[in-house]
Amino acid sequence: MQFIVVIPARYASTRLPGKPLRDIAGLPMIQRVWQQACKSDSARVVIATDDIRIQAAAAAFGAEVCMTRDSHVSGTDRLQEVAQQLGLADSQIIVNVQGDEPLIPPAVINQVAANLAANSQAGVATLCEPISSAQDFCSPNVVKLVADASGLARYFSRAPIPWPRDHFEDIRESLPEADLARRHIGIYAYRVAELTRFVSWPVAPIERAESLEQLRFIWNSVGIHVADAIESVPAGIDTEQDLENIIKIIKRL
Repeated sequence: MQFIVVIPARYASTRLPGKPLRDIAGLPMIQRVWQQACKSDSARVVIATDDIRIQAAAAAFGAEVCMTRDSHVSGTDRLQEVAQQLGLADSQIIVNVQGDEPLIPPAVINQVAANLAANSQAGVATLCEPISSAQDFCSPNVVKLVADASGLARYFSRAPIPWPRDHFEDIRESLPEADLARRHIGIYAYRVAELTRFVSWPVAPIERAESLEQLRFIWNSVGIHVADAIESVPAGIDTEQDLENIIKIIKRL
C-alpha cells in the first residue's frame, strides 16, 4: 500500500493569526507537523498553502509545497486541488494531516491509510477515541460519532450522541456507560476519486447545520470507515493557551 500525506496550512486564523508559523520551541508549527508526517510510511509529504510566507518557510526547511487557490472553503477542497495539480490517480490514497497538530503520532497516519486500503466499501477513513468525560460529551466543540458494527460511520455531530435516554438528569455529572461515546479525531484518508466527487456536490443540509464537512460524504452515501486510534492523539492548537501547553510538552520531551 502506498499513500501520500498532504498538510493544508492557512495563514489566516481568527483565533490564532499566523498559526502555521508560530514558534514552538525554536521551530515553526508547520515544520513540526511536517517532521512527524515524514516519520510515517508515506511515500511523499506535501504542504498545501495559499500564502507565500508559509511557502517560503516550508521551502527553507526542505518541504515540498503546493500553492493552491485562496478561495477554498474547506481543507477537503484544498486537498482536491493538490491531487489535481499533482496528477494523482483516482485510486491514490491521500492522508490529510491537520497543520496544527505538531504531536501527531506517525503510527496513526499509517493506521488511517491502511484502514482505507483494507476497506474497499469505504471512500474515506478516519479515527476516533472513547470519551470518558461528561463535559466533553456535552461540549459542542467535541465532535462525536456513531458507527455501525462493520466500522462505518453513521453520523457525526456536535450534539451528545448516542444519547443515554434513561440518564437525562445526571448526564452532565458522569457517563452511564463506559466506552460507548466516541470523539472524532480529525485525521482522514481519502481516495482521490472521492475528493473529485466531493467538490462536485453542493453543501449538504446536515453539513451546513452541524458545520462538519464530513457529513457531505454521508449525505451522498459514501462510506466512512472509523476505528479507534492505536495511539493517543493530542488535541490541535486553536488558542494561545493550546500553544503554551504544547510548548511545555515538547520541552519536557
